[in-house]
Amino acid sequence: MKSIFSVLLICVITASLTFAQDITQIDTTQQEQQQKPEPEKQKPSFQRVYLGGNLALSVGPYTRIGVYPLIGYKLTPKLSGGLKIGYEYIRDNRWADNYETSNYGGSIFTRYRLVPQLYVHIEYAQINYELYDEFGNSDRQWVPFLYLGGGYSQRLGGNVWLNAQVLFDVLQDDRSPYRKWDPVFSVGIAAGF
Repeated sequence: MKSIFSVLLICVITASLTFAQDITQIDTTQQEQQQKPEPEKQKPSFQRVYLGGNLALSVGPYTRIGVYPLIGYKLTPKLSGGLKIGYEYIRDNRWADNYETSNYGGSIFTRYRLVPQLYVHIEYAQINYELYDEFGNSDRQWVPFLYLGGGYSQRLGGNVWLNAQVLFDVLQDDRSPYRKWDPVFSVGIAAGF
């Protein structure tokens, strides 16, 4: 009887020690998890950056060569914004006096994707033009534009997209080279990282 009692006592003590060890391990694990600092919030990634732009080319009596690179950043999966710069060389031989000039400027824009292929576009631009008065004197002036419109994107492969958009200038500055409410069409390529 004594031996049975001794065996039972050893079993109870062993079980108690094992149970106590399991509780201690659980408490230690919970304390370690509570003491771990929260992981840092995800920093903006280079993968949110995209590059793109447009080219303009017209050759003949009226020659126009333009380059308009842009850089954008995806703030959210649907909202992005960015900067665009531009330069145009223009030569017009259609009249008795040959006309040759350059236009340059920049803009800031934002796009909101309604669906992956369709987006709404807002862009504020300042373009420097060589403007002539009624006496034929030229003067360089900055002309403001506020473009509103939308576009269509088609994936070409990987992170490369073809964009086509139509915009309207709502400021309608008197010095603008565009006729009132003429649409501005552009087609370009953007590549993300």
